[in-house]
Amino acid sequence: MGSLYKDEQGDWITVCLKYLLFVFNFLFWMGGGVVMGVGVWTLVDKGEYLSLLASSTFAVSAYILILAGGLVMVTGFLGCCAVIREQKSCLSTYFSCLLLIFLIELVAGVLAYVYYQALSEELKQHLSKTMTENYAQPGKESITQSVDRLQQDFKCCGSNNSFDWTHSVYIMSQQAEKRLVPDSCCKTITPQCGMRDHPSNIYKVEGGCITKLEQFLADHLLIIGAVGIGVACLQICGMVFTCCLHRRIKLDPY
Repeated sequence: MGSLYKDEQGDWITVCLKYLLFVFNFLFWMGGGVVMGVGVWTLVDKGEYLSLLASSTFAVSAYILILAGGLVMVTGFLGCCAVIREQKSCLSTYFSCLLLIFLIELVAGVLAYVYYQALSEELKQHLSKTMTENYAQPGKESITQSVDRLQQDFKCCGSNNSFDWTHSVYIMSQQAEKRLVPDSCCKTITPQCGMRDHPSNIYKVEGGCITKLEQFLADHLLIIGAVGIGVACLQICGMVFTCCLHRRIKLDPY
């Protein structure tokens, strides 16, 4: 009688673990979609700004998220198959995939954290030089477009303020046609509107682009970190459930 009760109790625990893993895999699959979405959003929404950064760490973190998100979605499907078949070999493979994805996300998180610490200094050193030396220069069309969009999107002018453009190669050249700032500094862009640098015409008192781009990138990194932590917590729960179910399966069915 006692042996029969233990068997029934054991079966009940196994069924509960299977349902928990099913629920986990559904949440895990959805989490994978969110992770991939955040990575794509980071690259597509403001991807032009990446050309203004000295290092590729920010972009690498986003690509790692896309890779991890894709693996998460595939692994979630494989996890359901492993639970249905109740084979130790399938569960072991599933556990290994979870661990691999966890390590990938850990690398992305470390990169994001390291980049966050160096973000302010990189922007101060690189963005100002990029804007004054590369804007509207031959072969630098992508940088020119990125700077123009940056100034319009964030309503800023110059790296620190509009006076930074005074030392610009572009402004000091004949190509500028007596402009004091690029036309993208204007609140309402019209041909040669940069010839007048009054606060009513340009973004002169709204602050420099460095501060605003730094805040934007920092917010993106925080979102990346929060999503990564959330999915990592799900993965830890999944690995625990997988180990428990693995221990309760005595032999692989033939």
